[in-house]
Amino acid sequence: MTTILVVDDSAVDRTLAAGLLAKEADWDVIQAADGKMALAAIKISAPDVIITDLQMPEMNGLELIAAVRKSHSHVPVIMMTSKGSEEIAVEALQTGASSYVPKRSISTMLVDTVQRVLSAMQEHRKHSELMNRLNERIETFVLENDVNLLMAMSRHLQSMLTDSWGLDRTDRLRTGTALEEALLNAMYHGNLEVSSELKEQDHQAFYALAEERRFALPWINRRIHVRSWLTPHEVKFVIRDDGKGFDPSTLPDPTDPENLARPFGRGVMLMRAFMDDVAYNDIGNEVTLQRNRFRI
Repeated sequence: MTTILVVDDSAVDRTLAAGLLAKEADWDVIQAADGKMALAAIKISAPDVIITDLQMPEMNGLELIAAVRKSHSHVPVIMMTSKGSEEIAVEALQTGASSYVPKRSISTMLVDTVQRVLSAMQEHRKHSELMNRLNERIETFVLENDVNLLMAMSRHLQSMLTDSWGLDRTDRLRTGTALEEALLNAMYHGNLEVSSELKEQDHQAFYALAEERRFALPWINRRIHVRSWLTPHEVKFVIRDDGKGFDPSTLPDPTDPENLARPFGRGVMLMRAFMDDVAYNDIGNEVTLQRNRFRI
């Protein structure tokens, strides 16, 4: 059975919505008169879908959505909106609501909307089950020296890990930070050969020189090569540039208080903090970032 929680301080509107939903044979409908009562009901019997009014006493719909996102983020919330609450509805969608139904259209839209949300949930669960059975995934990319492209690459790799491993938000951001540092280092310091010393002296000059070299020889022909190898237990990202390389041992210690605020080695420090292993090749133009799925 699919359990649906209807939340509305108006007994008339709540009964109408619950009655429409109860006509579906496999749906069990429970009710709550406000957000606080809804949270109490969720603790007793976690619903598959929550349908809530926005304007309620005690705890309004926005507050309920925020609370559900914290404690039951997998449960979708559908709003019922009244005339005049359009701005609140937009905020609710931004807060985490999955969909909405205008109250004036409940009789024609509510059941179909719930069915679509349930269908999307089922598809997501099947995808998660499939990803849990992933044995190996290998991808390779060749990228131009374009910051927007590098950020898209980072987001793609983060999404891949989230799909396969179910990373939480904090872990995803930490992994993304390490990837972005490696990718940006490959572009600015590897391919374009713009030094950290210049960045420390003059930020604008650093980026101006990088932009100039992006379209000039020999730098324009250099590429960034990315390879990812994912298994159920670990992932490795290999990022190589076409530059001349460098000696990683020459990097100042970024954990030294005198160097902490300087750009020298900052990216390497973040990579080492957020990954389980960071290793360079002999000539310093390739870095391998490795992390385990379950970190100690």
